[in-house]
Amino acid sequence: MKTSFKSSDNLHFLIFTILFIAALINLGTDVAHAQPKGVKNIVLVHGAFADGSGWKPVYDILVKKGYHVSIVQNPLTSLKADVDATNSVINRQDGKVILVGHSWGGTVITEAGVNEKVAALVYVAAFMPDKGETTGKWVAAAPASPEAGFTAPDQFGYVYFDPAKFHGGFAGDLSTAQSDFMNASQVPIMGTCFEEPAHNIAWKSKPSYGIIATLDKALNPSTERAMYERAKAKITVINGSHVIFISQAEAVAEVIIKAANELQ
Repeated sequence: MKTSFKSSDNLHFLIFTILFIAALINLGTDVAHAQPKGVKNIVLVHGAFADGSGWKPVYDILVKKGYHVSIVQNPLTSLKADVDATNSVINRQDGKVILVGHSWGGTVITEAGVNEKVAALVYVAAFMPDKGETTGKWVAAAPASPEAGFTAPDQFGYVYFDPAKFHGGFAGDLSTAQSDFMNASQVPIMGTCFEEPAHNIAWKSKPSYGIIATLDKALNPSTERAMYERAKAKITVINGSHVIFISQAEAVAEVIIKAANELQ
């Protein structure tokens, strides 16, 4: 049986073909855009009084751009324990790593960053000690903000961020509801962690980037700048509180991506 097509059928078939090819081209473009340049592995390290879930806004941005992102859950019981936890995650990566630390996490990545897989370090409102220095030294380097404060160590040695000051001193640019949840779920740190000196200093041999949070009440922005400038880190200034990685996730992610791209 002989089949014939009307001209309208041919036109519909042609339009369908064009749209199908265009969809394939767009799909190919999207896949290309999802392939990051440079280092593809990002490891995020949280600080005291928080846990890795706070990195979710940054995680979401980086994953959408094609990066492989892993998040460390620090036990916050000693510097060595946190460095070990971080190295455990680093060692699981399939190539070079951009290692990112917030607050106390900066001390952790300073030590863990000597891992041969680490290509660069990003400090987010973070401590950046030199050999023999303690984190506590830098906590006391500038007068404490009246909005912030820590509790005395409890019977187990754990220190909390003062619950009454948590919103203003730790997460001032988040909503009250979000800050209240972080306060209720805060992870205490052993007070002795702040007395432990750093031994292995990764920023002396690897490229480093430092983010200053201008509205930081937990770690004085001038202290952040002093540490970063001493280390000759590439500095970015962002308007935000101590939890700038939540309130200004896009800007923080941009610095991480810059670090990854510059090492391609």
